[in-house]
Amino acid sequence: MNAVRRSLGNGVVQAFLVLVGLVWMTPLAGLFLSSLRSAEDTAKGGWWTVLSSPGQLSFDNYSALLQNAGITQAFWNTVLISVPTTVLVVVVAALAGYAFAWLDFPGRETIFLVVVALLVVPVQIGLLPVAKLFGQLGLFGTIPGVVLFHVAYGLPFAVFLLRNYFAEMPKEMLEAARMDGGTEWRIFTRLVLPVGRPAIASLAIFQFLWVWNDMLVALLFADSSAQPLTVELQSQIRQFGSNIDVLAPGAFLSLIVPVVVFFAFQKHFVQGVMAGSVK
Repeated sequence: MNAVRRSLGNGVVQAFLVLVGLVWMTPLAGLFLSSLRSAEDTAKGGWWTVLSSPGQLSFDNYSALLQNAGITQAFWNTVLISVPTTVLVVVVAALAGYAFAWLDFPGRETIFLVVVALLVVPVQIGLLPVAKLFGQLGLFGTIPGVVLFHVAYGLPFAVFLLRNYFAEMPKEMLEAARMDGGTEWRIFTRLVLPVGRPAIASLAIFQFLWVWNDMLVALLFADSSAQPLTVELQSQIRQFGSNIDVLAPGAFLSLIVPVVVFFAFQKHFVQGVMAGSVK
């Protein structure tokens, strides 16, 4: 990479990266502009026509979106599913990762191998058995049921990731903390968590994006009162077909939240990826 940069010059490389970024952002910009156009304008031409006719742009679609009870309820359902799932996965995985990395207890290696083995189990295999179990427990069709399913299938990878990251921490650092009288809980909260923040942030981003964009699990486990935005948008497409004035702003709302979350934690995400590559 350095050889390419020297031969082409930093200016050319930066221009190329800017071009790639613009290409990747074009669909997002197109969706946003489409969400600001009326159904009549959309039927007449593509979103790029606003460059010559900016008078097409209006926030009327978003006003109508806020009055759409199905979309607004689905948005809050998505928040109620994604946020608790991410928090639970991160907290439980951090505790388990620390235990597997630095605490001695009977069967530690065997249990960890079982957790790693769960990584190869496809989500589709567990849909019907878990749906039957949740039906017996009264959780089927509810938001807690969707959250529990995502937590269960998100934990194996999360534990594997954080355990490996925590295990690379200097052993002398933890032994010095124990010699100073630090309890395991104090070492975990005051030492391990701050040092492992990049990996934890990366895990949180991946888990949030995965759950926010999920439709398969929600389509099966959530009823009409608990379905997230992805299922609601798919349902409205099937029902109305051409209601682009509602679907476009709804799709943009569903897309912009993960984008904002990613850029908000971009610094920690990059640190986590770089730290993992070094280790």
